[in-house]
Amino acid sequence: MHDPEETGFTSDGLDLDAALWVRGVDYLSGWREATDAARELADALEAAGVEAADIQLRADTDPDGSGAVTLKCSPEVARKVARLVG
Repeated sequence: MHDPEETGFTSDGLDLDAALWVRGVDYLSGWREATDAARELADALEAAGVEAADIQLRADTDPDGSGAVTLKCSPEVARKVARLVG
């Protein structure tokens, strides 16, 4: 545990809202929606010629319970996707 007064202490990258669950917020519905959307995106990218092994899709929820999808890929694959959509 770091003392906030120490010079080496930093809170960069720490999002407490992302780590806490709020009573009454329906995170499951948001996650389900994100999971469905991630599957649709993966299928569309694969149909367009993007190899499934070249991308990572992650379904998640935002602090308010809404769904979120994260796409992780190399810059080369990102450019390929950009050309497909552009």
